[in-house]
Amino acid sequence: MVSKIGFIVNPIAGMGGRVGLKGTDGVLHKALELGAKPVAPMKAEETLKAFLSNYSSKDEIQWFTCSGEMGADILNNVRIKKIKIIYTNAEKNTVSEDTKRACEKLLENKVDLILFCGGDGTARDIFEIVGNKIPLLGIPSGVKMHSGVFGISTGATAKMLHEFISKTLTIGEAEIMDLDEELYRKGEWNIRLFGIAKGIVEPTYVQVGKTVYESVSDDEVKDELTEHIIDEIEKYKNYLFLFGSGGTIDYIAKKMNIYNTLLGIDAVYNKKCIGKDLNEEKILNLLKKYPKTKVILSPIGAQGFILGRGNLQLSPKVIKKIGIDNIIVISTPSKLASTPVIRVDSGDKKLDRLFTKKEFMMVVIGYRLSRVVRIQTNNF
Repeated sequence: MVSKIGFIVNPIAGMGGRVGLKGTDGVLHKALELGAKPVAPMKAEETLKAFLSNYSSKDEIQWFTCSGEMGADILNNVRIKKIKIIYTNAEKNTVSEDTKRACEKLLENKVDLILFCGGDGTARDIFEIVGNKIPLLGIPSGVKMHSGVFGISTGATAKMLHEFISKTLTIGEAEIMDLDEELYRKGEWNIRLFGIAKGIVEPTYVQVGKTVYESVSDDEVKDELTEHIIDEIEKYKNYLFLFGSGGTIDYIAKKMNIYNTLLGIDAVYNKKCIGKDLNEEKILNLLKKYPKTKVILSPIGAQGFILGRGNLQLSPKVIKKIGIDNIIVISTPSKLASTPVIRVDSGDKKLDRLFTKKEFMMVVIGYRLSRVVRIQTNNF
């Protein structure tokens, strides 16, 4: 039986990440001025290549897609033949309305699954049209990816597509979440639930939506983590420290009287902030002046990502210069309890292989107290 797969690519998804814009909604021109490069087409092509090389010889598929960069170009690049273009974008740059119109056409063609490449904004646009009528599977490419429809990597998404077609995976409920990007850029975390879509139930390969709850009080643990980081800074006096994003690191920075960017990357030297909300270019410039650098990261709650979600400024180029042995991962035990693995999706296969080879990371969970946690990367 031939499977009918809808395929949509948001070409601009993720472009704002490495230039420090925390998203692309409404700021595409600024992202381009800052030198942002397309991410989604590469991620989509990477997924399809993994699918074709590993699985598709036994999978019969009719692809339904959009013209140009929204789908057809990528399918043609990987030499997929059975393509039906159901929507043509008249303008050079795509907008959310293009995604929505394409989804209306996919509904008309009664596709079995919508495979899309983008972030939470793209997932939201698709859900607005299809609701829970069609299962969704997301190729991770955006800056914000908190919804439960995304594969944890391109390789995992390819495997899930095959298993969906083979009818070996269960269809269940998946949360569609999104952040207000304007508030996000100001350091405010305003996340909301848009609705419940149909998704693929596979906890190993699908990221769990970020846990949203009132913390009972991890402050005592965070105080211990603060003391640990202060010790590290005093021990490595000639090192630059890059503070990653998230509430745990923000708590530590405030305890150190450092005004931290909650959802950005800041640079600290000798306990003083010397760079705020840095993009990739600014980080690389600092690394020329401070060749000895450590970076402090904390996993996204319930997802476990330390790289590749919300901190694309820490690009493969940046991490290679810093060195993976100079990454300090910190977490409260309660957060780590819902994170079975530490996940890395750097966007660079060679770098991901270095993490795979490392196999485990020591995660600091208190003052001079660590736990060994397995690393999972984009190598499936």
